[in-house]
Order: sequence, then structure tokens, then C-alpha cells
Amino acid sequence: MRIFINALGASAGAGLTYLRNVIPHLARVPGLSITLAVQPDVKLEFEALPNLDVLYPVDRVNAARRFWFEQRELAALITTSGADALLSAGNFAVRGSPVPQILLSGNSLYTSSEFYRDLRFRRNYSILFNTFIRGVLAKKSIAWADCTVAPSEAFADDLCRWTGREITAVPHGFDRYTFLSPGKRLPDEVEEKLRKAEGYVRLLFVSHYNYYRNFETVLRALPLIQEQLPKLKVKLFLTCKLEAGKNPGAYDPSFAARLIRELGIREMIEELDAIPYECLQHLYRACDLYVTAAYTETFAHPLVEAMACGLPVVASDLRVHREVCEDAALYFPPFECGALAERIITVAANPDVRSRLVQAGARRASAFSWSKHVSDVLKIAEELCRAGLERKRELARNPIGNQSLRPTA
Repeated sequence: MRIFINALGASAGAGLTYLRNVIPHLARVPGLSITLAVQPDVKLEFEALPNLDVLYPVDRVNAARRFWFEQRELAALITTSGADALLSAGNFAVRGSPVPQILLSGNSLYTSSEFYRDLRFRRNYSILFNTFIRGVLAKKSIAWADCTVAPSEAFADDLCRWTGREITAVPHGFDRYTFLSPGKRLPDEVEEKLRKAEGYVRLLFVSHYNYYRNFETVLRALPLIQEQLPKLKVKLFLTCKLEAGKNPGAYDPSFAARLIRELGIREMIEELDAIPYECLQHLYRACDLYVTAAYTETFAHPLVEAMACGLPVVASDLRVHREVCEDAALYFPPFECGALAERIITVAANPDVRSRLVQAGARRASAFSWSKHVSDVLKIAEELCRAGLERKRELARNPIGNQSLRPTA
């Protein structure tokens, strides 16, 4: 079987992390050939893998032009490649795909009322309009695909309610051996900042700045922790810079930066900037507790990474967070900074609670496997290919009497 993977939309963040984990597993599957369409600055990461042809059919362009290319020209490339199935890995499907198509849907912003409310509060109408338009196309894409796959049961249910269509949940994986391999050292300046925070409770939040990860609730919790336990020294490590132009996308971090000044918590925060994935495990291990206040998610890989590295987790009470962490986290209502502060204090001040969460986290992290994820996706592709072949044979035998078997738009 040959699979065509459309990954033109993956250039940073979760999309690129997905490719880095999944493509090597796919390349090792016996009898499987892959054609991978990616952005030109990503291709070097995959060109040396076996059984893999890498295409970079367009230069880096904005999302609208890329979507136009995918709808007008990608089908011809898929046919030329000899692919048996298409895996669309960027939330948007190819309409009229010449082969059975699996859509990977992994953006919860389109279905999140909280995100739209947040954008109106911030008066960020350009992102609101952009998200609405993308949401319309994402919803249509689910109708265009033969099968839509979501990375968690929680998000699959959201998509099912949103579209009225059946959605298949195939949980994302985690490669413990690869992630916990020695890899590269942290940059010297990062190690120095961690060293200076010895004796502090070092909180970690891994994310570039965006609105839906709800940085502001985490920031508001910090002075509350200090008020309740004045002797407890706390330092929050962020893997981003709260400065304009320092983060992917069009999110404006000025509100968070202003909040830090107003709360007088500048000394409680270290902005590390993005940390290379190959040395990220060292940052997790150097910290004491992982925290997230996100108000919408589809899977949340950092939670699994944190649990695998022995960090207790304090997470906003989302169904997807409970699905991923189960009993390996303490939960709080997403916008209640007081409850977040209370949970952090509970973990920091109670060794027994911390130990319980760490042990439960190690067990839970071991439940996720990229190998299983790849196997499940390939089973879906094989089933779609078999069904498509049977449909073609039936139509060839009786083209007039089987009009009902023809695929609908």
C-alpha cells in the first residue's frame, strides 16, 4: 500500500510534533510506501527515511493560498504518486480526493464557545473572523473525508455533536524511549536560570503564547500562592516570550505582559523562549510541577511528557485532560485562579500527594504509544481501500443497477 500524506499545514507546534513522531514509525512498516507533502523548510527532517518520497510542491504561503492549492492541484499529485489512500493531516480535507481519504482533525478552536467569547472580550475580531471561516471549511472537510480521526474520545464527541457525523477516536501516542533519550543538553542560559531557582518550587508550563492556553489564570494564581504561603518560593518557567512577534500566529501577548507588571510578579517568572524538542525532557526533569489552565484542548501532549518525566500535574478540569491524565492530576475550574493556587499548594506542601501523582503519572504515560496509533490509522486506511475496491468491482459488474453505491459529495 502507498499512502499520500498531505502535511503542508504542519510547520510548527503540535502539527510538526505529530509528523516527527509518526512518519518514522510509518517508514518502518513493511510493505508500506509513503509520499509526504510538506513545507520546504521541513523536508530535510524526513528525506533520509526509507520508503518515503518527500514533496514540497509549494513555497511557504499563507493558509488561504495553501488551501486553494490543495483543492485545485493536490489531487493530480496524489494520482501521479500512485497512492492507494490519502491522509490529510492539517484539519482540512481535499474535496473530491481520487483515493479514500482519512482526515486528521485536531483543532478544538473551531468548536470552542470559550475561544470565541475570549476573542470578543479581547476585541480581536480579525482572529475571530479567521477562525469562523476556517471552522466552516473544517466542518465541510469532515463531510468530504471518508473517515475523520480525532486524537481523543472527548474531542471526537465534540466533533460528532458539531457535525452530526461519526468520528473515530485514535489517541495520539508517546514514544518514551525516544523522548527520554539523553539527547542534547539544555542551552547554557536555561540551565543557569534553573540553577538560580534551586530551593524554589519550579512550576512549568510548556506552550508558545496563545489565548486558549489561558496564561492569565496561571499568572493570577502566583500572588495568591505567595499570600497563603509566604515562605514558599515559587518560580514559573514558560517556554515562550511574552513579547510581540516572538510567538507563532497572531496572538497578542501584551495583555499577559501588562498583567505581570500590574500584579508585581516579574521576579516569579522566567520566560525561556522555545526549547528544542530533543532536549525538552531535561527541562521537565529540572522542574517540580507541571501546570496548565487551558480552556480547550484536543489531546495535550505536554501532560503525557510531564507524567513520563516524573512531574505531578495540576490541570484545568477539561474532559480531555481527565481522559489523558485520569487520577494522575489534580484538577481545577479553568478560570478560577484561587482554585489553581490551592491545588499547587496541595502538591507542594504534601509529599504523599506528590508521590501518589508521580506514581500514577508514570503508569498513565506508559498507556500511550505512537506505534499503536500508527497501527490503528493503517487499519482504517486498509479498510477504506478494501471497501473502495469492492465498490469499484460492484460498479464494474453492474454500473446501472448500483447507482446507490456511488460515493456522494
